Amino acid sequence: MGYTVVPLGAETWDQFADLVERNNGVFGGCWCIGFHPEFGQRGLDHRAAKQDRVLTGRAHAALVLDDDGAAQGWCQYGDPDELSRIKHLRAYEKEPPARPDWRLTCVFVDKRHRGTGVARAAVGGALALVAAAGGGRVEAISEVTAGRQAHGRFLFTATAELLGSYGFAPVRQVGKHAWIMSRDVPAAPAG
Repeated sequence: MGYTVVPLGAETWDQFADLVERNNGVFGGCWCIGFHPEFGQRGLDHRAAKQDRVLTGRAHAALVLDDDGAAQGWCQYGDPDELSRIKHLRAYEKEPPARPDWRLTCVFVDKRHRGTGVARAAVGGALALVAAAGGGRVEAISEVTAGRQAHGRFLFTATAELLGSYGFAPVRQVGKHAWIMSRDVPAAPAG
């Protein structure tokens, strides 16, 4: 099966929504809003909030489509203001690294397509979209899984090993297995 990566936007909202609905709202109804500033507001409708962000250009992701055009995964990325809620915040803020231009905060794959390269396609697609938007320093907080069995709920930003294969380097440990990782992405050539 081949995959195509497209940006999340008004034209691809229905494919994204279908994927989230097929997977119980993702992580019990998050709708990938958990890293946005409004997460946790009383009475917030996660689906409506995410849709508003997508339709107004305030949410970014590389959406992975299968040969039939169905979304099977994504990698969310955005600037630090768009994705201000990060995991391990207390440890992160003790010695914050230089402010990144971009963050990767959520990599999700449909439960029936895990282990088929969707996460790899999503991360690569997000980095290509960052390059097309001018490039810059990209940061993620990810879990090291080498030598241990890691539960999927901790791998919401993919694994440190996957990010390492894309040139991310560890910056500093912020949890038992969690690391701030970063890399510089050059701007894509014009034209």
